[in-house]
Amino acid sequence: MVTLQDARRVIAAAEKKAAEIGQPMNIAVADAGGNLVAHVRMDGAWLGSVDISIKKAWTSRAFDISTKDLAAHSQSGDQFFGINASNDGKVMIFAGGIPLKRDGKVVGAIGVSGGSGEQDHAVADAGAAAL
Repeated sequence: MVTLQDARRVIAAAEKKAAEIGQPMNIAVADAGGNLVAHVRMDGAWLGSVDISIKKAWTSRAFDISTKDLAAHSQSGDQFFGINASNDGKVMIFAGGIPLKRDGKVVGAIGVSGGSGEQDHAVADAGAAAL
């Protein structure tokens, strides 16, 4: 279970990393059911990335894989090619979504959007480490 307190801690760690790299981000935390628990749009973060961050969190939880890894397997000719068209287009295959684990079990996910894929993943990783 991911509580609001957990989500706030994860978001705070992600915000800290985003500030360190100088890139404002949208940060979403979802629970085990993929439901949004909390979201933050940092000052200056792209409005268009709100939806993307939420969908990255959902995708990461729905498939229990980082969106970065899912993206690598969804290229033309690979095993998950076309997965982004599933679930009414809700699946995001951009880096920045990471499952949240407690005692080795996936309990939710974080989704981050607003920078490059590398930046999004680094910020999500910092948030995930705070759980």
